[in-house]
Amino acid sequence: MSYRPIKAQKTDTVLHNNASLQRLVARAQIIDRLQVLLNQYLQPAVRPYCRLATYQDGTLTLIVSDGHWATRLRYQQKRLLQQLQSVPEFNQLSRIQFKVRPPSQPNTPPPRSIELSEQAGQMIQASAEATRDPVLRKALERLAQHAKK
Repeated sequence: MSYRPIKAQKTDTVLHNNASLQRLVARAQIIDRLQVLLNQYLQPAVRPYCRLATYQDGTLTLIVSDGHWATRLRYQQKRLLQQLQSVPEFNQLSRIQFKVRPPSQPNTPPPRSIELSEQAGQMIQASAEATRDPVLRKALERLAQHAKK
């Protein structure tokens, strides 16, 4: 059996020839439009922490990034439900469900940076010169090199 790579195709061609991909894109566009409508009724402070997951069978499921914002939204749930029911896209809405899902943390730690003033660098260098332990002296000298000049 030999491997034959698939020829590259234009995005439009792939999209028009694949029915399941068309349904997926259409569903994503609907959710995006509903998110825009939802944002009109959410308080500005909560918008970055809340996103629409699904809207099926009269249940609107919202993903909230932490419990604090979920609690605040639960207190406003009745008002939000009434406001959204007045919008034609949400006229079948009967319940709002909140799920807390913290954002995934990046695996790489943030880069470490040391910023020392020139005076701090001079003091660390003086401490290095006064130290008898050679390992500690080298460590202090490396640290002193990070001082602004």
